[in-house]
Amino acid sequence: MAHFAKLDENNIVTHVSVVDNWNCVDGDGNESEAVGVAYLQSIHGDDTNWKQTSYNGNIRKNYAGIGYTFDVDRDAFISPKPYNSWQLNETSCQWEAPTPMPDDLTEEEVNNGTRYVWDEDTTSWVKQTPA
Repeated sequence: MAHFAKLDENNIVTHVSVVDNWNCVDGDGNESEAVGVAYLQSIHGDDTNWKQTSYNGNIRKNYAGIGYTFDVDRDAFISPKPYNSWQLNETSCQWEAPTPMPDDLTEEEVNNGTRYVWDEDTTSWVKQTPA
């Protein structure tokens, strides 16, 4: 199965479709993004814009989701920015907090559901224990 993201006029993902592999194979038996795009355009209209994506990140850095942006220059799908203070990692095209999340939770805390959450007001990670 191949996956394709439908883009709007601003390169925002509006839909993700699954396409059978045989609908993406060229005349030589090789998988082809262009063949998959042509197949989808035959269903959804010639004026639709599609880019292939993959669950494992082998194509365009990240699996596309609705609301993601396709960055033409990076040839990558980028999720919406979660917080103003976070910066884009140019290699992975994923957002990163200004400070790494602590990894000091004890096994008991993890088993009890304790986790760290980002607090944008203090631009820091805060330990959150379930009620």
